[in-house]
Amino acid sequence: MNTAALNPIGFARRRFRQWWQARLPLSDTITLTQRNVYILPTRPGFMLALTLMVLLVASINYQLNLGYLLTFLLAGSAVVGMHVCHSTLRGLTMNLMPPDAQFAGASATLSVVLTNARRSVRHGIGLAVLDETHPDHWSWTDVPAQGSCTVQVAFKPARRGLHRVPALTAETRFPLGTFRVWTVWRPAAQVLVYPQPESFPPPLPPGEPRAGGANAARVQSTGEFEGVRAYRRGDPLKLVVWKKAAKSPSNDLVSRDTIQAQRYELWLDFATAGHADIEHKLSRLAAWVLQAEKLGVDYGLRLPRQQVAPAMGEAHKRRCLEALATC
Repeated sequence: MNTAALNPIGFARRRFRQWWQARLPLSDTITLTQRNVYILPTRPGFMLALTLMVLLVASINYQLNLGYLLTFLLAGSAVVGMHVCHSTLRGLTMNLMPPDAQFAGASATLSVVLTNARRSVRHGIGLAVLDETHPDHWSWTDVPAQGSCTVQVAFKPARRGLHRVPALTAETRFPLGTFRVWTVWRPAAQVLVYPQPESFPPPLPPGEPRAGGANAARVQSTGEFEGVRAYRRGDPLKLVVWKKAAKSPSNDLVSRDTIQAQRYELWLDFATAGHADIEHKLSRLAAWVLQAEKLGVDYGLRLPRQQVAPAMGEAHKRRCLEALATC
């Protein structure tokens, strides 16, 4: 059955929110002014207003001077609280730091810097992701006078690829809780989501002979490379075969033979990644990229419309994962 027919109020509210958010500009930095800060009474605020009306009517009927004093004292406190609450957000600057890439299934963390140019502290400011697929998880902070602080919120992208950061909301109910002041912010940044690595991938595929090279080394079924030698002082730790050292009775260290390793090329090929399911193939390739990088060998990546030449290092790993994310 159509969900709109079951809950027309909720459907209309979602459509209005989508229409309203679509009209907001995209920016990674926003300064809050009277144009983008909103205020409404909270439930305690409405109860206070009802109480003031009862006190005022009772004071008029019974000619209670102290009743008038209490009524106008409470009303004046509510008005001052409304002004303080609105000014807590007004003038605040929020800046979204560039988000880091994440693997699918993990939460992407967003870091927002709040800057306060005033000489007074701003208390009780909360920040959250404004997305119906994510429950409101508020992060609360106080912004020091003429200073800044960093607030972190998170959201979980549905799948791999390039995702736009969802709308964020900031609010405060300081000092009395009778008014809610909030704003809605649409950042322009995007976050890249890598495929989720396969939990238990098969061993790396065998290496291919280099063009014009001699006998190629091969990858064993354990995922390690043939060609080891005794450890030499100064060998990088990434070349040490720790599994062989652990199995050795005397705990002698051995290193991979880099000369032999230069005779082959390790290619991670989309066509030989197993299952016919595309997402499963990409998940396996992501696991192989991490495994090859951990072993410290050169590796290349072949995709249907892209090819990354063999290399190694953090930049190469990031390039391969980006290619898998946008495949």
